[in-house]
Amino acid sequence: MVDDCFGHPRLAALYDPLDPDRRDLDVYVAIVEEFGARSVLDVGCGTGVFALLLADRGIEVVGVDPAGASLDVARAKPGAERVRWIHGDATALPPLRVDLVTMTANVAQAVVEPAVWRGTLRGAREALRPGGRLVFETRDPARRAWEEWTRERSRRVTEVPGAGAVETWFELLDVRLPLVSFRSNFVFGADGAVLTSDSTLRFRECGEVEADLVAEGFVVDEVRDAPDRPGREFVFVARRP
Repeated sequence: MVDDCFGHPRLAALYDPLDPDRRDLDVYVAIVEEFGARSVLDVGCGTGVFALLLADRGIEVVGVDPAGASLDVARAKPGAERVRWIHGDATALPPLRVDLVTMTANVAQAVVEPAVWRGTLRGAREALRPGGRLVFETRDPARRAWEEWTRERSRRVTEVPGAGAVETWFELLDVRLPLVSFRSNFVFGADGAVLTSDSTLRFRECGEVEADLVAEGFVVDEVRDAPDRPGREFVFVARRP
């Protein structure tokens, strides 16, 4: 199932305007350069921000996402023809051979079911050339990020071109670790429409992720700190032998 915030056309169109500061992707651009990757598979590419950043640098990019509405936004952007877009997920990819596989932002945590998670790692491994790397981030459960997902701490109003003022906030629904569920609320000032999107994320311990990677045939080269969010996230660098 795709969350409405990615799969509903009206909400997918809000994703970029509501989160215009994507300096979090600088880390991944630097990793592409660090490993000299010339081909990248971006799993959970969403509206294509990262894929297009790489394409602008001459990287061969494949973006895969299960949310058709988000891919529609991506395909409508300038330069989108330079990216190969796939509607689906990493458990059922066409034959690929890339230097690097990425899962940015919350993508890894959004893969909640253990069997699907293992299939995602397996698909990433199969898409990599020998020596290629998988890089992704996930929040450290010890930091209890969900405690900030309240109306009081998350409410804001954003002027969105073509949509007017849009009020947004998060509402925590349930915490049963390792799963945390929350609701994203959207109120459109232009017509008063109210839309919601329920999401569940899986908060995995560092050792759990390392064990999953090894079980799917990866070598864990490094677990880094996220430089833009120090102490809050793990950044995994795993290699296909």
